[in-house]
Amino acid sequence: MAAPLSDGERRKQISVRGIAGLGDVAEVRKSFNRHLHFTLVKDRNVATPRDYYFALAHTVRDHLVGRWIRTQQHYYERDPKRIYYLSLEFYMGRTLQNTMVNLGLQNACDEAIYQLGLDLEELEEIEEDAGLGNGGLGRLAACFLDSMATLGLAAYGYGIRYEFGIFNQKIVDGWQVEEADDWLRYGNPWEKARPEYMLPVHFYGRVDHTPEGVKWIDTQVVLAMPYDTPVPGYKNNTVNTMRLWSAKAPNDFNLQEFNVGDYIEAVLDRNLAENISRVLYPNDNFFEGKELRLKQEYFVVAATLQDIIRRFKSSKFGCRDPVRTCFETFPDKVAIQLNDTHPALSIPELMRILVDVEKVDWDKAWEITKRTCAYTNHTVLPEALERWPVSMFEKLLPRHLEIIYALNQMHLDRVAALYPGDIDRLRRMSVIEEGDCKRINMAHLCVIGSHAVNGVARIHSDIVKNSVFKDFYELEPEKFQNKTNGITPRRWLLLCNPGLADVIAEKIGEGFITDLSQLKKLLDFINNEIFIRDVAKVKQENKLKFAAYLEEQYKVKINPLSMFDVQVKRIHEYKRQLLNCLHAITLYNRIRRDPSKSFVPRTIMIGGKAAPGYHMAKMIIKLITSIGEVINNDPYVGDRLKVIFLENYRVSLAEKVIPAADLSQQISTAGTEASGTGNMKFMVNGALTIGTMDGANVEMAEEAGEENLFIFGMRVEDVEALDRQGYNAREYYERLPELRQAIDQISSGFFSPRDPGCFRDVVNMLMYHDRFKVFADYEAYIKCQGQVDQLFMDPREWTKKVIRNIACSGKFSSDRTITEYAREIWGVEPSATKIPPPNLPRD
Repeated sequence: MAAPLSDGERRKQISVRGIAGLGDVAEVRKSFNRHLHFTLVKDRNVATPRDYYFALAHTVRDHLVGRWIRTQQHYYERDPKRIYYLSLEFYMGRTLQNTMVNLGLQNACDEAIYQLGLDLEELEEIEEDAGLGNGGLGRLAACFLDSMATLGLAAYGYGIRYEFGIFNQKIVDGWQVEEADDWLRYGNPWEKARPEYMLPVHFYGRVDHTPEGVKWIDTQVVLAMPYDTPVPGYKNNTVNTMRLWSAKAPNDFNLQEFNVGDYIEAVLDRNLAENISRVLYPNDNFFEGKELRLKQEYFVVAATLQDIIRRFKSSKFGCRDPVRTCFETFPDKVAIQLNDTHPALSIPELMRILVDVEKVDWDKAWEITKRTCAYTNHTVLPEALERWPVSMFEKLLPRHLEIIYALNQMHLDRVAALYPGDIDRLRRMSVIEEGDCKRINMAHLCVIGSHAVNGVARIHSDIVKNSVFKDFYELEPEKFQNKTNGITPRRWLLLCNPGLADVIAEKIGEGFITDLSQLKKLLDFINNEIFIRDVAKVKQENKLKFAAYLEEQYKVKINPLSMFDVQVKRIHEYKRQLLNCLHAITLYNRIRRDPSKSFVPRTIMIGGKAAPGYHMAKMIIKLITSIGEVINNDPYVGDRLKVIFLENYRVSLAEKVIPAADLSQQISTAGTEASGTGNMKFMVNGALTIGTMDGANVEMAEEAGEENLFIFGMRVEDVEALDRQGYNAREYYERLPELRQAIDQISSGFFSPRDPGCFRDVVNMLMYHDRFKVFADYEAYIKCQGQVDQLFMDPREWTKKVIRNIACSGKFSSDRTITEYAREIWGVEPSATKIPPPNLPRD
């Protein structure tokens, strides 16, 4: 088989990367050499690969700055309604290649770097991922920023500049070990500190009710220092801003009179304040009620709202009164989107500023707040819902607690008037949960304080309306919407799969890059032999490339002709990596039972991080690695079956594995995965999906036709019926011999001979308290996997299904999602107009 083209060679023949003009190449070379010269200080005359990376990053950044300034100037002059996307996570990954793609500079940089005797891909690999997120929620925020810039919206991402992002995962003896992610160690060329916009954030203290109004006094102050990162749209010269806050202690911190004797201690105590932005909490879909986390949530909200109000007041077309205390027009100029309940404190904080500081009447302030804020719900799992102890608020945010009590009273009065005597409804709908420990239900706060509440896939939005917020939906049905998630086709097709992007562009042109629905045009080529061959060829090249990467990085050899069967996502019981494990064991047992029989060769790859405190998730990783240990070293199996755990799954690894996948596993229990977005990335990159009718899988099946996905297992109704009936795992264990054999092997220590009892917790959970009903879907899953094998043996039919899936993936662009948010929640219209580039005069 011919060696695959390197991405460098391929880029030169690629239309969608733009032709590298000689002038561009010369300019990039010149700029690169200048940056390199000034990077290398006097005492160092030998450049390292990292020096080359920084020189290139600064060269590319130079192309952003003029557009960035011009965009912000454009907004200042036109004063559009501004969109503020508040999120505690922005899982950005790497920035260099994405910036080159969106600026149309990739080919020029490639050629310039090649002429200098360097390899662009090698330099790209030096960049650290910005891992400021856990998984889907943080990566969604990143895709949304890309789409908002591409759609020309005046949008800002606001979050926290964590010093340490999601931990790096090492696998040691088959177990996950966490390592701190010191991503800023060598500096971050993409951010710009803005100390001139530093703002104070208050904590603790007490509330004083005076005749002049309410005062929050005797507080501790932490400063919020903003760092701005440019967010370029795709070839439209728009560059928006992501502003992340870092915590700084004020210079007089702890140096009050009572501390006179201990100056050194006082200075060391500055760390306490600065710990607020030290580290990302590594939980996905799980609430950990720690005070530091509540401080992070208030920190980002308080700093951001001051910034929003400053920008509102100083905007060219603000209110006419001299001090601009008129907030009537605030909701016409400002939209605040809450990414889950983490920034829910925006609601009482905006009320506090309007009422206590700006002296707006309470009812008017409440109307303004509701019209400004909107809330996106991301999960229905009860353990993920934020419920903060009232006692913690009392201490940390006493004024906000008063405001929440007042808002809740208003809300309950309204409910009581509409449903007289229905005490249970009042209890269910209250923002304050009574009990041994009184708690604040942040989701209820978000619902009452927002004008729009949305789920992230149709099935999820239906569950939100019919169960999670049923009472609220009955009260205000017009509030509830669906906004099915999407992914940016720039990073998740153009950047990560240039071969496929090019094959598509040859057939239908480049319009799909900003209008993914144009992929529908590929339906005309489903029976085109040359196109079928080209799509299959790109997939095989991607597989060879990924196999080479695995061999180089992890010293594992895999069969590139095998089916690449991939499940990459956070490790969680509801995502059912255990079901995947049971299939692997079942395949292994079938090969052992009849080694001479012909089997479709498979490489099962599972990757993802477990929250450090999530015991069962860590056991699942140990089980996967242990199964791999046995299967991969069994001579009877050969290269017909391999089980690989992909260490340290992150954005930059996703960009490598997704284009190489044949089969995408999306196998959560129906009704548990709100949407999923990995499922969409695999679809657009030419993998087929095996999955349950859960999250966005439902809409993927609707778009492509259910017969073009491998759908199996219980639907939401079946799960509910089984709950009513009572789920009895033993019944399946007794009835299904292959399942029983697999469980007995795990149980007896077949996969852990040195510690036979290693997996007793896993088996005990599966047999006696499995909330996610793994055994109930086992039989249907194994049967469905058999159909996958059958189709894979017919490469032409397989590739035709792949083409149909790609052609039907257009709905799942975040451009479509953001267009819906813009029109139906924020009340703004996306704009296709290009801002003139910095080298041309403005309008």
